[in-house]
Amino acid sequence: MNIKIVCVGKLKEKYFKDAIAEYKKRLSRFAKVSIVQVPDEKAPEKFSAAEDERVKQIEGERILSKIKDKEYVYVTAIKGKQRSSEEFAKEIQDLSTYGHSDITFVIGGSLGTSDAVNKRGDDLISFGKLTMPHQLMRVVLIEQIYRAFMINSGSPYHK
Repeated sequence: MNIKIVCVGKLKEKYFKDAIAEYKKRLSRFAKVSIVQVPDEKAPEKFSAAEDERVKQIEGERILSKIKDKEYVYVTAIKGKQRSSEEFAKEIQDLSTYGHSDITFVIGGSLGTSDAVNKRGDDLISFGKLTMPHQLMRVVLIEQIYRAFMINSGSPYHK
């Protein structure tokens, strides 16, 4: 299985990089994991709704350029469907069972994702109503992907 995480912006914090590297290493026995970063679009502190949409559109085009047609795409979104870890694990298992060996997760920038990205997504996934920095979301997401594989392998890790 191939897991790709497409995210906006560069990760600068060493502690986030270390956590992600650890989970990538743990996941390597289950899947090939790649993380693709696209540049974030600079935006002024205070901007209009139109400028907000323009930034999301530019970042969205960058995200979409990294997604292939055959990939099953989860887009992280506050308005997405919330799942338990067990439900998420079953979805991952079902996807691989039914021929989806390439799964891509999208983490948008600080303004979220464009309508085009949300439409390309096969599913919108939420990790709760809390707002998190998108850098932290990378760690949360990769840990949950690892947890899903551990649940599917029967490991007690997830308890």
